Amino acid sequence: MKYIFHEPRYRNNWHIHHAKSGGGQMLVCVGGRGYYQEEEREPVEMLPGTVVNIPANVKHWHGAAPHSWFSHLAVEIGGEETSGEWCEPVSDEDYNKLR
Repeated sequence: MKYIFHEPRYRNNWHIHHAKSGGGQMLVCVGGRGYYQEEEREPVEMLPGTVVNIPANVKHWHGAAPHSWFSHLAVEIGGEETSGEWCEPVSDEDYNKLR
């Protein structure tokens, strides 16, 4: 488990937690305001207490809201043949649509 703190406007790249079985990631917002988004889906606002379960093999990103810091716990879920893949950055155009 990792405790992660992001400054306003920070977001990580799109990424995938691969697994043959099991795997994935769980995010728990512990402070501030952030977003989680799966590819081809609308962003989900994360506030303290929000929990997001991310299945294996789902392309996604997460990060701080434009005007707020964001703090969360990131838990890697155990699985078989797990690996991570970092992909392209979240575009400014897409990120700037957030409120």
